[in-house]
Amino acid sequence: MKKLFVFVFGIFVSVASYGAVDNKLVATAEKYLNGITGLEGNFVQTSNGRVDTGVFSMLRPGRVRLDYDNMPVQLIADGRDLYFFDKSLDQITTVPLSSTPAGILIRKNIDLRNADINVIETKSDAKTFSLKMNLRGQEGLGNMTVVFDNKPVKLNSWSVVDATGAKTDVAFHNMKSKTNFGKNYFQIQRHKTVNTNNGDDFYD
Repeated sequence: MKKLFVFVFGIFVSVASYGAVDNKLVATAEKYLNGITGLEGNFVQTSNGRVDTGVFSMLRPGRVRLDYDNMPVQLIADGRDLYFFDKSLDQITTVPLSSTPAGILIRKNIDLRNADINVIETKSDAKTFSLKMNLRGQEGLGNMTVVFDNKPVKLNSWSVVDATGAKTDVAFHNMKSKTNFGKNYFQIQRHKTVNTNNGDDFYD
């Protein structure tokens, strides 16, 4: 499960290389991201030759949830912290959301040109455009490339390269606007069942 944590968590924790930056593309991405309130859809994650699928949910500012179809794990951001929840072990690992490059996408105000975000390269073709970025001053932690469809502009995929060079790709499908998530949807749900000699037991 430790190896599983490393590549799943790589989605959010992201060696810098530098290329040309098209400020018009940066502005287009910034406008689109600031216009998002909530999204939900499916994702396909590829890392180290392993493919996993699941449901992606996002509600700005600050909230994200990834539920995996074939693993008893969740990634949940509640606006302050990012949690990796291993249901099978009832184990939670936490990092500040502000320390993760993917937190860029769910800030209240997304500024891709003048804040701590460093866009180091842009690319475009007939169907998509992409921004490669990292957190200024934390270049050694890796980088994140976000890909958008051109017409209409929408989130297509992202790739994260961590400090070791390991790459995690996440592609999105069937993405739709959604804001009516349940009250505690972006909170880890741990259900206490019985009290044992070793402490509380939980189930999901």
